Amino acid sequence: MPVRVAVDALGGDRGPLEIVSGARDAASAELTPVIFGPAELDTLGLEHVVTDGVIEMEDKPADAVRAKPDASLVRAARAVGDGAADVVVSAGNTGAMLAAGLLHIRRLPGVHRPGIAVVIPSVKGPLVLIDGGANADARPEHLVQFAHMGTLFSHDVLGVATPSVGLLSIGEEAEKGNQLTREAHEALIEADVRFVGNVEGRKLLEGGVDVLVCDGFTGNVALKTLEGTIATLLTSLREEIASTMTGKLGGLLIRPATRRLRTKLDPDTYGGAYLLGLRGLMVIAHGSSSSQAIANAIRLGAAGVEHGIVAALAERLPARTQPQT
Repeated sequence: MPVRVAVDALGGDRGPLEIVSGARDAASAELTPVIFGPAELDTLGLEHVVTDGVIEMEDKPADAVRAKPDASLVRAARAVGDGAADVVVSAGNTGAMLAAGLLHIRRLPGVHRPGIAVVIPSVKGPLVLIDGGANADARPEHLVQFAHMGTLFSHDVLGVATPSVGLLSIGEEAEKGNQLTREAHEALIEADVRFVGNVEGRKLLEGGVDVLVCDGFTGNVALKTLEGTIATLLTSLREEIASTMTGKLGGLLIRPATRRLRTKLDPDTYGGAYLLGLRGLMVIAHGSSSSQAIANAIRLGAAGVEHGIVAALAERLPARTQPQT
């Protein structure tokens, strides 16, 4: 049977047609996108579940999820909880995605906090950063559990044989960092993961580790700083090349290399991030996602279903971590 992907059509900044177009591009014999949105929406021939309402970016997530039960994001999440869909994809309010997941899909047994696992296209290969923003505050045992989640993602979906785990900190020495990172460092040493120590933020694009754990506040700041830096550098490079005749001539010579670099660093490559730790799978896409990014986010969601990542987490996490006290 094809993987059924519930797609929230109203979450993106570029409008529902961009999302529907991405869903149509992702559709195949093995993947069936199901569009959740208003009756007047043109779904380009895709299966359509009619909804009424939208959760805005400025809405308070938990309140909005309860106050707008028929909103597209909420209905799409509920479809996964009810078993009508295998995975949900939304480029909408991240907090609302988390709230809808906790309410309608619920946590796996033994999971302290769900975490957002974001793939960073580093020079040495894909790096999984977790948590990318679900938990602004965290405890050492949460980071240990994120390490297990990220290791499973890296191994089962990205195909890394023995994923290494690093802890994002302000220095490589074990004693560097705040209280959380120091305590998490000690806990990760004792955990059943391939922990290789602290990693500084300047090495995010270098790679060197396969999984990088941190609290959601730190992870989200790091990701947004990285995205902004990459975008600014690429834009500045284009402007400098176009500013002089010599630059334009040189630009022709380096165009193949710059295209390869842009492709390697393009956040649209994966399109979204898994929200791991729930009884069903959720993929959070960027609010400014293009149709290509949405298509890739949908494919990422389908890949997680095909690899049975939720069942694998349910099987492995409780045996490796203790319930939170």
